[in-house]
Amino acid sequence: MVRTWQLATGAAAVGCVLAAGAVAAAGPWDSGQRKAEREWAAARSPAGGAHHEGTAPGPPRTRPEPAPSAPDVLGALGVPDAAALRAPRPRTPSADAPAEPQRKPPRQLARELSRKLDPLLADPGLGPVRTASVVDAATGESLYSRGARSPMTPASTIKIATATAVLAALGPDHRIETAVAAPPPRPGAATTEITLVGGGDATLDEKRLRTLAERTATALRGRGAASVRLVYDASRFSGPARHPIGPNGNIAPVSALMLNQGRLDGSLRGPAPRSADPARDTADAFVRLLAEHGVEAAADPVPGRAPAAARPLASVASAPLSALVERMLTYSDNDLAEALARQTALAAGEQASFAGAERAVTAQLAALGLDVKGARFADGSGLSRRDRVSAGLLTALLARAAEPGRPELRPVLTGLPVAGFSGTLEQRYAGGPPATAAGTGLVRAKTGTLTGVDTLAGAVVAPDGRLLAFAFLTGDSPSPYTTRPALDRLAAALAS
Repeated sequence: MVRTWQLATGAAAVGCVLAAGAVAAAGPWDSGQRKAEREWAAARSPAGGAHHEGTAPGPPRTRPEPAPSAPDVLGALGVPDAAALRAPRPRTPSADAPAEPQRKPPRQLARELSRKLDPLLADPGLGPVRTASVVDAATGESLYSRGARSPMTPASTIKIATATAVLAALGPDHRIETAVAAPPPRPGAATTEITLVGGGDATLDEKRLRTLAERTATALRGRGAASVRLVYDASRFSGPARHPIGPNGNIAPVSALMLNQGRLDGSLRGPAPRSADPARDTADAFVRLLAEHGVEAAADPVPGRAPAAARPLASVASAPLSALVERMLTYSDNDLAEALARQTALAAGEQASFAGAERAVTAQLAALGLDVKGARFADGSGLSRRDRVSAGLLTALLARAAEPGRPELRPVLTGLPVAGFSGTLEQRYAGGPPATAAGTGLVRAKTGTLTGVDTLAGAVVAPDGRLLAFAFLTGDSPSPYTTRPALDRLAAALAS
């Protein structure tokens, strides 16, 4: 039976931290962590990433009614500030407060998990290849392991590794700039050359590009310039721009300068027609926005780099890295994943390419003390079938993110979709059979799907109050319409 305290703890990001004994470490990561959960009632967009269709054919389900404990749940999702978290709590419980659960000894819990999960893991709907790992997130102790060290194709659950690496490399407060630079003014020059420099912000939208154009126009007027030649610089990223899967609606060419992720249909998430040259399209849009502010272009924009004498003229910045990681995980954002993998490469002094990102992510995870033997991070998004990650590595990553001494990694937990409520789990769990619906609001997990591959990795608060990290990976799975419900039953079983 699901208890009210368990729902409140499991559905809330803060619940994950409390269960791991880490609330005292709340710090700079607080600012952008709970957006996905605070706004769950407003979430209407389709899932992002590759092949994240609904669990079964037919019209989409309506959003589930809130549980009786919903006010407590939603209150926890919007913790006001870090100071409130640090404030001492009264020790004397009220008369009607639920009793704290008794923690089971690890060996007893491991035996119970084996009895509960073994039959579910044997479900033929999972296909012939399946691995599993469940650990106590607070201690890292293994409680259930079936092929947990076997490297598998992880699909989008590899984004957990991408998120962990970039947060460890740059910290949760890091922001990515898009800037305009220009050389010193030349007396009597008819036009001014300016360079639009992409920093690798895959979330740049028209609103911020318009702000950049306005700031640039203001700076140019201060110089007495009304006409420009625009150079656009996307050189911060290198190597092939196309993902090895080729042209695909799930990802644009990877560019350090892109507007609206190269989407050509006005969509915000999910598969879409994509620009063949996001940097050029962004430069064209910037020219139009400059014209709206009274600055005309003397010629079409051209690719290049800012001259050595160029100085910053104007800039805009992304949201903090903590918020970018949450967005990537909640909506399985492939474009953002590849951009963040390249930010990890830049922080490590590697080339910002597929190969450089792979080296940097591998090294960063190893530096965190994680066993990366047999792992392969061929991309940051999980679209590549050359990726290899074990169930054990995924649970180790989640446990690392729950450590009290690593608050900078907390967005790895807070960005996970909530079953039945947000992101790629919005249309799963709720309204299903009891064995699946039991996980609604309790399971927080990253999904992963390619043809023949379905994976699920995340965290859940068990009935004894222990925070469990889990990963279930399948290969050669027969159909998402049988595999996903089977994965959902496995995760829900941990909560009930």
